[in-house]
Amino acid sequence: MAQEITLGQLRNWLILYADRVIAKEEELTRLDAAIGDADHGVNMRRGMEKVRERLQDPNNPCPDISALFRTVAMTLISAVGGAAGPLYGTFFLRAATSPNDGTHVDLAQLARMLRFGLDGLKQRGKAHIDDKTMVDAIQPAVEAMEAALASGQSLAVALAVAQQAARLGMEHTIDIRANKGRASYLGDRSIGHQDPGATSAYWLFETAAIVLGSPASPSNTG
Repeated sequence: MAQEITLGQLRNWLILYADRVIAKEEELTRLDAAIGDADHGVNMRRGMEKVRERLQDPNNPCPDISALFRTVAMTLISAVGGAAGPLYGTFFLRAATSPNDGTHVDLAQLARMLRFGLDGLKQRGKAHIDDKTMVDAIQPAVEAMEAALASGQSLAVALAVAQQAARLGMEHTIDIRANKGRASYLGDRSIGHQDPGATSAYWLFETAAIVLGSPASPSNTG
């Protein structure tokens, strides 16, 4: 039987992601100061603080996976300023529309959810691979996960290769010219700087490998 990811594990993943973003606010600010408005750090920290607060509220539990992702989406859209709120919000909102079993998913369902999110993100932001955006981390990660699924790899392996692909995609943004957002105004001067959106997107897959790559246990099941 395929290993399943529980609602509780997904919730823990998103809380750990929030913790990571909050802790690394200054890094995002530094990256964005080089090629943008220097607000990605504070905007993402503000939004993820709200997400963490919402997901840890015992009085308003999310009953299923779709509700969990919709909650994250709407919280980010309402709390995050700049472009990041609508983009991350769209990613999670579209992921929430992917068919799932309610309180658990297997690798195939997780990959499909992330594919839905990626397609929604690209449609909303009009960005493609090599535009020096968060897509440069997310698309390779989703494709790596899909390839691992197709070749019969385990959940842990699929998450590990997705993390590696996201990291390489993030690092690749250093070498390319920005074609979207404020960074695009710099032209070739944007080369040599890592994209802050790709960086925060990489942490999404890094924390997924940490939390979702381990078998479910009584402490993190939903």
